[in-house]
Amino acid sequence: MKDIYLTASSETGLTQEEIRSALIASLEGRELKKALILPPDFTRFHSGAGYITNVYYHALADRGVQVDILPALGTHVPMTGAQWEAMFGDVPFDRMLVHNWRTDVVKLGEIPASFIRDITEGLWNESVSAEVNRLVMDESYDLIISPGQVVPHEVIGMANHAKNLFVGVGGSEMINRSHMIGAVYGMERMMGKDHTPVRRMFDYGMEHFLNERPIMFVLTVTTAPGGRIQTHGLFIGEGRECLSQAVKLAQQKNIDFVEHGLKKCVVYLDPEEFQSTWLGNKAVYRTRMAMADGGELIILAPGVERFGEDDKVDRLIRKYGYKGRLNTLEEFKKPENEDLRENMGAAAHLIHGSSDGRFSITYAVKKITKEEIASVGFLAADYDETVKKYDPEKLQYGYNEVDGEEIYFIPNPALGLWINREKFEE
Repeated sequence: MKDIYLTASSETGLTQEEIRSALIASLEGRELKKALILPPDFTRFHSGAGYITNVYYHALADRGVQVDILPALGTHVPMTGAQWEAMFGDVPFDRMLVHNWRTDVVKLGEIPASFIRDITEGLWNESVSAEVNRLVMDESYDLIISPGQVVPHEVIGMANHAKNLFVGVGGSEMINRSHMIGAVYGMERMMGKDHTPVRRMFDYGMEHFLNERPIMFVLTVTTAPGGRIQTHGLFIGEGRECLSQAVKLAQQKNIDFVEHGLKKCVVYLDPEEFQSTWLGNKAVYRTRMAMADGGELIILAPGVERFGEDDKVDRLIRKYGYKGRLNTLEEFKKPENEDLRENMGAAAHLIHGSSDGRFSITYAVKKITKEEIASVGFLAADYDETVKKYDPEKLQYGYNEVDGEEIYFIPNPALGLWINREKFEE
């Protein structure tokens, strides 16, 4: 097929009819019997992939095509019926297949150590197994559709494309090692960029192991002011170029420069989207390049009730905590800490979630105790007390003045990346 690229003519974004027409056009000329859709899960609600999945499901089903839907959960918990309906509308819930990152994968091959060494400047010297859910390799599927949002990401630089396969429906070794490689290389060297070491790993996997699979990427660039999704671009293609084009637009739409380091930043986590610090720490990842030394990050987290997305990772976070990069690497090297080495993704997450003492991080919570929050290395506050001063219903995105103090408010950290222009230009 020929790639289809749409860019909105105004800030309000593409209309649903413009999006629908492009999706239908991407199916023209295809003789299909069975299709697999790999949308993101509810944690990427604002990607616009819910509507895209709905359109494809009905368009294909109306042609008599069997359509299976395998949400790209990565390590997240499966979607609930309520989340499914909110995101995918009237697509039947029984079309959902659940990906298990530990048991449902097949190994495709090895990304060689020599390649990894070259792209990481010698920081990582081991090969990485490329694994995907076995359904991706099921030859009964005539078409595999991979929708999702291209947006700044702490592990890979810019999310989506092959990441949706090798992490979203990938296996434990690829997930763990890619996260650890990103952490060792340095997230601040990668966020918002395209050709990072982890991206190059996934590109290698696509080129060498999935190049014969009928995979069509449907990539969005979105923002969500006031919670309303605005799709600024839609990029459909079967190769790498659709990602390159989407990255250029996402760098314009999803990176916000602040003029000086933020002394106080308040971030709100929607309770429908963020129930764990594993997800909620996007508030840390996406703002750390904007925070001033000695600054204060306050995370309003009314829905956070646990640390990890599964019990095993939750236990690791409770055991080791967000205690800084050097501390985590030291614990990682100790012979007795085999549990941490076996879960490199968790180790990387602990590195990403710490400010390394450069600024303070306070979680304001109501569904988990303040003692638990403090035990993993964060400061803790009562949510109901904190919102009396920092009410997300009254604050405007960006700079606000509260009791004579300047604060910067972010209503959803998942939708962007914030950078101190002064340091960036240095």
